[in-house]
Amino acid sequence: EDNGFVLYEGRAICRYLEEKYPGQGTSLIPTSLQEKALFEQAASIEFADFFPPLIKIGTASVMQQRQGLPIEEAALEEAKSELNAKLEVYEVILGKQKFLGGDKFTLADLFHLCYTPALIKAGVDVMADKGPNVTRWWNEIISRPAWVKLQAEGIKSVGV
Repeated sequence: EDNGFVLYEGRAICRYLEEKYPGQGTSLIPTSLQEKALFEQAASIEFADFFPPLIKIGTASVMQQRQGLPIEEAALEEAKSELNAKLEVYEVILGKQKFLGGDKFTLADLFHLCYTPALIKAGVDVMADKGPNVTRWWNEIISRPAWVKLQAEGIKSVGV
């Protein structure tokens, strides 16, 4: 909520905050036309290709366990296979550039931190044993000082 304006989707909130507070902190959306187009492409790939198998993985494993049900092994393996295929494409992309949207860290990279770390924390490490480019990229984004601080302190406003 921002003075009566309400957004509820995380990616939209991130874009809104970046536009509302330009020049404060690290710029996470490029401003040049071509760099912004690459960012939007990477953000679309995260949402359309990376995120759906993560939801399937979480549903087949973590959500099942939280409900006292057994892990749906076949669904879990199928979703992991789907995610691994997407990460093979990431491996090629990240072999040509430092981050998914180019050579600068953007929201497209940050969006990968919405759900993936929760799965890893729950014991489903979907980022283990990946190619060298994906591993380098993943290690770089999870070792950013702001992310490390957030993990250590949690999100105080929501008690996480």
